[in-house]
Amino acid sequence: MEITTLLPVLVSLIVIGAFAGFLAGLLGVGGGIVLVPSFFYSFQYLGFDGPQLMQVCLATSLATIIVTSIRSTQSHHKKGAVDWLILRQWAPGIATGAVCGVVLAANLESVVLQLIFGGLGAVIGLYLAFGNQAWALADDMPSGPLRWVLGTILGGLSVLLGIGGGSLGVPFMSLHRVPIHRAVATAAGFGLAIAIPSAVVWMFVQVDAPKLPWTFGAVNLPAFLVIIPMTFIFAPIGATVAHRMDAKPLKRLFGAFLLIVALNMVRTALWG
Repeated sequence: MEITTLLPVLVSLIVIGAFAGFLAGLLGVGGGIVLVPSFFYSFQYLGFDGPQLMQVCLATSLATIIVTSIRSTQSHHKKGAVDWLILRQWAPGIATGAVCGVVLAANLESVVLQLIFGGLGAVIGLYLAFGNQAWALADDMPSGPLRWVLGTILGGLSVLLGIGGGSLGVPFMSLHRVPIHRAVATAAGFGLAIAIPSAVVWMFVQVDAPKLPWTFGAVNLPAFLVIIPMTFIFAPIGATVAHRMDAKPLKRLFGAFLLIVALNMVRTALWG
C-alpha cells in the first residue's frame, strides 16, 4: 500500500484510539461502543467500503477488547472489586452466545448490522442519558436455565455490537441490585468471555471485506496494533479527569451523543 494511502489510515486510527480510550476512562463505558462507528465512518470515508464492512469493524473492535479487558480485570481484581462467583456462573453462557453471534453476524449484510447497531446503540444511549441507578428488575441475578438463556443473549448481542461487557453488562447487573463498582469490575470479565471466543472465530471467517491491508478473516491487524497502545495511554487520562469532576452530566451528554450516532447509522443504512 502506498504511503499516501497508508498515512491517512494511520492518523485516523490514532485519533480513534485516543478518543475511545479517553471516553472509556472518563465515563466507564467500553471502548467498543465508540470504536465500531468510528471504524465504520473512517474506513468508509477513506474508500474502504464494502458489503461486509461492518463485520471488519465488529471483529477488530472485539479483538482489541481482549487486551483492554485483561488489563481492566486485573486492575479491578487488585482492588477486590470483581465478583468471581457471578463471573464463573455467567461466563459459559456469555461465551456460547458470543460464538453464536459471530455465526449470525458473518451471514448478515453490512446494512443489516448497521440497523442492529443503530437500534441497540440508541437503547444504550437512552439508558446512559436518562437511566437511574435506583432502577431495579430484581434483587438477585437470575439463576438456573434463565441464566444460560440471558447469558447467551447478552453475549450474542454484544458481538452484534462489537462491544465488551460494559455497555450491556453493567446496566444488566445494576438492574439486579449488584453495586455499581462491583458491576463495572465484573463486566470487565464479561468482556473477556465475549471477546476471546468471538475474535478467534472471526479470524477464520472469510468476509467480503474492503481491501484493508493485513486483514485476517475479519480482524484488521494494523487497526488492532494502533488502537491498543492509544487506549492504554488515554484511558488513564480520562479516568484522572473523571475523578476531578462530576461524571454524571458527562455520561448523559455521551448518551445523547451516542443516540445521535446510532440514529445516523440507521439513516445511513436506510437511505445512504
